[in-house]
Amino acid sequence: MLPEDSRTACSVVLKTDPMTFLPPEDLRSDFIFSDCGASSPLYPVWSGQRPVDHSMPAPVCLCVLCGLPASGKSSLVQVAAALMRKQGWGAFIISYDQLIAEEAFDFRPGVEDHLPKGQTKWKLHRQAVLSCLESFLQDPEAPSPGGTESDVWERFSQTVERQQILPALHESSSRPPRTAVLLDDNFYYQSMRHEVYQLARKYSTGFCQVYLHCPVEVCLGRNRDRGQPVSDEVIVEMSKRMEPPNAAKNPWEASSLTLNSTDVTDTDMQKLLQLVSSALENPLRPVQDDSEQREADRERCASSVVHQADQACRRLVSQAMLTARESNASSEVLRVLAKDLSEQKGRFLQELRSHVLHELPVSEGELLDVERVVSRALTVFQQQRDDVLERHGLSAGAGV
Repeated sequence: MLPEDSRTACSVVLKTDPMTFLPPEDLRSDFIFSDCGASSPLYPVWSGQRPVDHSMPAPVCLCVLCGLPASGKSSLVQVAAALMRKQGWGAFIISYDQLIAEEAFDFRPGVEDHLPKGQTKWKLHRQAVLSCLESFLQDPEAPSPGGTESDVWERFSQTVERQQILPALHESSSRPPRTAVLLDDNFYYQSMRHEVYQLARKYSTGFCQVYLHCPVEVCLGRNRDRGQPVSDEVIVEMSKRMEPPNAAKNPWEASSLTLNSTDVTDTDMQKLLQLVSSALENPLRPVQDDSEQREADRERCASSVVHQADQACRRLVSQAMLTARESNASSEVLRVLAKDLSEQKGRFLQELRSHVLHELPVSEGELLDVERVVSRALTVFQQQRDDVLERHGLSAGAGV
């Protein structure tokens, strides 16, 4: 349901412009904007043959570990996995760094010209990891999912074999066998984590998050001691873009735990185990078909954004016309200028509406700051308005 306040008029994920050296999470613009049929006896809760019994614990929990590079995630995940195995659970570590090839991080001009608009090798490889995970949730012994990057699937299969996941599932001391899937990555945008949450809902698994907080200075120092360090610039910029779990803003992030990387205690590890155990005992309900409601929400969102943008654009146009009059422009110039500005405003609002309706990714439980979107969008229109003024030999002026 949408609140009446126009500042939070719809559920849409907001992003900032992509960094030049950090891979963009998804396509951005100047506006800133199962039925799995599994037959394996290991996964009776997921079977499409009967409704999910939410009184039973989930056989799997997807646990997202997020934080800056060199914050200690990989070390934490190893300790956590060892403790979970002592509990008689299976522990499956999925490290994105090990699954995604280095070539996917090559962002030199021209390298990705053959890819569809908005796609990058890095994004395609991340999607491939999720496809592998989904295939695992459907059936751990399933063949390679169609369309998945073959090198990612090969690494994923090797990881399953190296960690002896299948024998662990069969030999688990818990019934039904319980497995924690630990996803080790930066996950610096909440929308990256939301993709995992959506999988958890689709297959009625448990879901939780662990955010490893670490001061940037500590990460930089640890990073320099690594065999293959990332650049300091990447860590600093990622720290600016990091979106820690925020249950107040995103209700789906309620099952989250924040740990201090510089002082992880035994008590902290017990809290982590309790978090995962609670997620296992409380699997998410499967996604319901709410497409009609989502479309209605998006329509309301677009209307709110366009309405506020239209009012602001009118003020910008009025300021431009005032500047033209003060510059002693002829009546003919004023007439043509007014026409051109009106047409430019119409095109801009139409594009803005289309962007909100068709391009902004919508995620359940997230609120859009309409004023923020309008403010960023108006920066684009102001430049368009100034370009129109220049075509007529006029200057926008400092006060416009």
